[in-house]
Amino acid sequence: MSEKAPKLAAPAGAYDTHMHFYNAKYPTAATALSTPPDAWVDDYKKIQQRLGLERVVVVQPTTYGTDNSAQLSAMAAFGDNARGVMVADTSTTDEELDRLTKLGVRGVRFHMLPGGAVPWDILEEMAARVFNFGWHVQLQTNGREFPERAEMLMKLPGTLVIDHVGRFMGPVPVEDAAFKALLGFLDSGRCWVKLSAPYESSVSGPPDWTDVKPEARALAKHAPERMLWASNWPHPGQASPPDEADLMDLLLDWVDDEATRNRILVDNPAELYGF
Repeated sequence: MSEKAPKLAAPAGAYDTHMHFYNAKYPTAATALSTPPDAWVDDYKKIQQRLGLERVVVVQPTTYGTDNSAQLSAMAAFGDNARGVMVADTSTTDEELDRLTKLGVRGVRFHMLPGGAVPWDILEEMAARVFNFGWHVQLQTNGREFPERAEMLMKLPGTLVIDHVGRFMGPVPVEDAAFKALLGFLDSGRCWVKLSAPYESSVSGPPDWTDVKPEARALAKHAPERMLWASNWPHPGQASPPDEADLMDLLLDWVDDEATRNRILVDNPAELYGF
């Protein structure tokens, strides 16, 4: 475990808006492509302390499909400093959505890459249903698909949260139609983007993921009031996981002023997740 501290000093109340928990006592879903090693609450709390973070947003990983039990158990260990983004489908009752809301869940996850547990064709229905509970839709897909999905995504009720700098696989120029589609989502006033996990789309690679930098900087400049930061711990699928301190320090490279960085780390997630 690294003891490295980030160069960026986290302001009081800073959030990590995307991490996952894994524990072998919870069964892997039939739809999943992998079962990462155990990574549980005590492991993450060491990261949290080292980075100076206070609040967490626990996100259901593809490993567990539609069974949110592992993430809900982990969430409970953080008390009111945790919120959740879980998976629900058309079989999920309103009673269950109400129960999850009371436990701190604020979003429904649509992971539209291999291993995801839900299809595109239920997205509109589920977006409408969870909107009634004050939830948003969190979407992870190849950002190069945004132009073909734009009409449907722009019609969704409520708020849309896009993972991992848009996850353009690989990165695109900021003049590209796919990137402009993401800016269009932001211009709606109802879209947020996580400045996280550059390794999920980068071709140039660590330590700086320079090919993702223009995208991240353009997004942060375009809508600083709707940017979020996340560690994506424990970096599932990464043979050589990056140090979380280095990922946090990317904000120094992607966002020029301290006030905006503090907004991304504290004020923006406080608004979105209802703390």
